[in-house]
Amino acid sequence: MNMSQDPLLQPFQLKNLTLRNRIVSTSHEPAYGEQGMPKDRYRLYHVEKAKGGVGLTMIGTSMVSRDSPSSFGSNLVLHRPEIEGWLRKVADDVHAEGAALMLQITHLGRRTSHYAGDWLPALSASAIPEPFHRATPKIAEDWDLERIIADYAAAALRCREAGLDGIEIECYGHLFDGFLSPLTNKRTDRWGGSAEKRLAFPRAVVQAIRKAVGPDFIVGLRAAIDEDDPEGVGLEEGLNAVRVLASDGIDFLSVIKGTIGTDEGLARVIPPMGTPSAPFLDFAGKVKKALDLPIMHAARINDVATARHAVGEGLLDLVGMTRAMMADPHIVNKVATGLADRIRPCVGATYCLDALHRTGDSKCIHNPSTGREGVLPHIIPRSATPGRRAVVVGGGPAGLEAARVLAERGHKVTLFEANKQPGGQIVIAAKSKRRRDLIGIVDWRLAEAEILGVDIHCGVYAEVDDVLAERPDIVIVATGGLPDRSFLKQGEDLVADTWEVMTDRPKSGDVLVFDNMGGHAGLDATETLVNGGAKVEYVTPARVIAPEVGPLTSPGYLRMFADHGVQVSLGWRLHGVTREGGRLAAHLVNEYSQSARTRIVDHVVVEHGTLPNDDLYFGLIPYSVNLGELDLQAFIDIKPQGLRRNENGRFQLFRIGDAVAGRNIHAAIYDAARLCMPA
Repeated sequence: MNMSQDPLLQPFQLKNLTLRNRIVSTSHEPAYGEQGMPKDRYRLYHVEKAKGGVGLTMIGTSMVSRDSPSSFGSNLVLHRPEIEGWLRKVADDVHAEGAALMLQITHLGRRTSHYAGDWLPALSASAIPEPFHRATPKIAEDWDLERIIADYAAAALRCREAGLDGIEIECYGHLFDGFLSPLTNKRTDRWGGSAEKRLAFPRAVVQAIRKAVGPDFIVGLRAAIDEDDPEGVGLEEGLNAVRVLASDGIDFLSVIKGTIGTDEGLARVIPPMGTPSAPFLDFAGKVKKALDLPIMHAARINDVATARHAVGEGLLDLVGMTRAMMADPHIVNKVATGLADRIRPCVGATYCLDALHRTGDSKCIHNPSTGREGVLPHIIPRSATPGRRAVVVGGGPAGLEAARVLAERGHKVTLFEANKQPGGQIVIAAKSKRRRDLIGIVDWRLAEAEILGVDIHCGVYAEVDDVLAERPDIVIVATGGLPDRSFLKQGEDLVADTWEVMTDRPKSGDVLVFDNMGGHAGLDATETLVNGGAKVEYVTPARVIAPEVGPLTSPGYLRMFADHGVQVSLGWRLHGVTREGGRLAAHLVNEYSQSARTRIVDHVVVEHGTLPNDDLYFGLIPYSVNLGELDLQAFIDIKPQGLRRNENGRFQLFRIGDAVAGRNIHAAIYDAARLCMPA
């Protein structure tokens, strides 16, 4: 396609603002704030997208009132005057790179905790608990609402004074739409009852904002036009509400479908992997036809072709590729320069959101630079001393990333992989239909390796002599791990592991799955088994099912458990397995009561993580200058490794990923990036 004709690259006039193209990073909260302020980490995250060519980048959920505390991570606090200076720095730097900047404002209402921030009660239109946070809110009184309306107006004005191009009001799952929706507004006073009265509070907020910021400042709305619930706001009511709010001063609409009050609802609004691409795009197009407003939308629009279709066919004016830009903030520049085939793909793992809930901030599953722009560049610079000979052993995510980064740095890289195809445990995980898109992590790195001239040898189980024959300057051992069955007191030889289940070795009949890790692997194996007709009991010593699986990906698994009648036994540990006639006896002990029981089954499948496959690493240590030692401080600071412990050594030696300890994909790739970036 002629780039000058690409629909995605056409400018768009949004009120008095000209956006340089149609791609938007929509409002989202990565929790990169510090003490509620958008300091350097937050600023650099958005500036990188501006450098990458985005037309508009939007700062996420920011709080207008003291009684709207963040319930995870660090949301921005617009009610504190000092935020204005920090916002101005972000705006100035984003504008200097040619992009526009907006910010989403909100009061969380009931979608928070009573026990965060100043320990003030959560507020809502009615005393209906939100299942996700389990806070029964205080029914907002008139004086609460008058104060909060004023807070909205003050926050909007603060954004205008900081030099932002506009704001967006959040209207799905928070206080604003808590009044709008009959699901959460059961009032009979002037703030509830009829559809018109349920609009009273949202209208008062918009009117106050417009009065505060004047007629020219852009004010948008991100709203659930259809809550997809028979008792909630339906399409026609939602459209009518937007029309009314537009008459009060709304300038654009970002379309949402669904509600986020539960894990299951959130997973539909923000679709994870294993779900269709762009599931609400046609719905957004229907909304666009019905309204005389600029329309944007973002929900699993991960690839350029889908985004181009959305704009080219008139379904959207502006297309949100937010998670896609967490994977690659330079999407627009790559499209504009004919390098779209080198875009790092978003694989839909939703680790960006799951990590937010599990570890307190967002991380892309396979771009370690996201959120670390200050220390780990997205565009890898060439080494000041290129041309070193590097050998990488292992073609999983850690090894492939090490090879890619070293090659980008200008070194000559040879990679040995024992299997017939690279990918390591990702190849196993991707056999699950739910997680098959993970293979994009491997495919992209293989494509980059070919462009960069990495010499890959598959089907080679590298020994010490194979490595020495390459006369390397640096050796990276990324040989991964192997399933651990050693925890069993007896019967280690009688059980299967989750790898076997996923690599086309079906188990039928009665199967007990023991999951001690609480991640995806045990759930993937369970799903594979039940899809093959097995009757499964899922056993775990944990007090919940798979605590390491986040709220966006867990609903699909739990639905599978319910649909297939998977029996769940929480708080039980597998101690051993013995033969019982032609079947197996699984001996379990309760974590809390220490009572014992035995299950008689046809097969036992265990998920107990991995142990490092490290024989090669230890075999190479005597030949290395650093004796395998890692300078931890240099590693943390992403500085060159310079330890010398063996004057007769021939090369630097390091191991990364699961060859060190069993961890996740992001950890493996981050290991490789921060070790190899300064090499």
